[in-house]
Amino acid sequence: MDEVIQITKDIKSGNIKPIYFFMGEEPYYIDKLTEFIEDNVLQEHERDFNQTIIYGRDASIEDIVSNAKRFPMMADRQVVIVKEAQELSRTIDKLESYIENPQPTTVLVFAYKYKTIDKRKKVTKLLVKHGVLFESKKLYENQVGDWIKRTLSGKGYSIEPKAAAMLVEFLGTDLSKINNELDKLKIILPKGHTFSPNDIEENIGISKDYNNFEMRKAIGEKDQLKAFKIAEYFAQNPKDNPIVVTTGLVFGFFSQLLQYHGLKDKSKQNVASVLRVNPFFVKDYEVAVRNYPMRKVSSIITSLRDIDVKSKGVGSNSISQRDLLNEMLVKIFH
Repeated sequence: MDEVIQITKDIKSGNIKPIYFFMGEEPYYIDKLTEFIEDNVLQEHERDFNQTIIYGRDASIEDIVSNAKRFPMMADRQVVIVKEAQELSRTIDKLESYIENPQPTTVLVFAYKYKTIDKRKKVTKLLVKHGVLFESKKLYENQVGDWIKRTLSGKGYSIEPKAAAMLVEFLGTDLSKINNELDKLKIILPKGHTFSPNDIEENIGISKDYNNFEMRKAIGEKDQLKAFKIAEYFAQNPKDNPIVVTTGLVFGFFSQLLQYHGLKDKSKQNVASVLRVNPFFVKDYEVAVRNYPMRKVSSIITSLRDIDVKSKGVGSNSISQRDLLNEMLVKIFH
């Protein structure tokens, strides 16, 4: 995030490099930085003749270099943007000679998504020396809640921890999807608003009471009535609540509890760091650890492996999702 801010600040201040290479597993920041350059390096009237979009699947390195070596028309510089640049992974080394002597009036941008180039390669070292090389890394699940909070804060909004957890549980770590849903909320709700679980339920369609987050919490608290109610809701809405996701998350929860039992330092910050969870939710794990001794946790993990195999259809084609969920809860609670 800090690196992204610095890149945009430099461009705004006129400190513009001849080459930008944005790569990595998380496409969100690659898209945002590419869009920022599209919108801010040239003035609007300059773009028709001096801004070129090339797609990696349709071009060669030679085509790109040829475009980059052109001179701008009635402007100080031109911008050449290569989208889907990962399609050029096999020939990317051919850029070396251009990077060593780039056209000073061209800003050449590569959006190289879902992949990275080897940092030991000559081409990588040249990009660092003569341009900007930025790697957009996937966030861990426990980091996404803080990202949501920071993103909203910058736009004059805030969010309750449970509401952020609901978004992560429903959308995973895909920042683009999460950002799209946040944009919808920002259109509906006034600036200064704190997004609540009710807002998420009413405007995005995620149930605040019947979701995997609440299932995990009910199991941790040994609230059998609530857990079986959620299981019944899941059984009635299987498309929105696939059992493989539920069993996977519950298995992950008990794996974390096993880790928790083995920790010498059980301070809130250390638990959050080791288990990779938001510190706000450490209290849920503290409750669960008291309810499930280590030996019981180990036994549950063994049972969950069996349920997981059945949920994927191995030797259990005739077992309904309702029966599998109930079997899972019976084995956890008894």
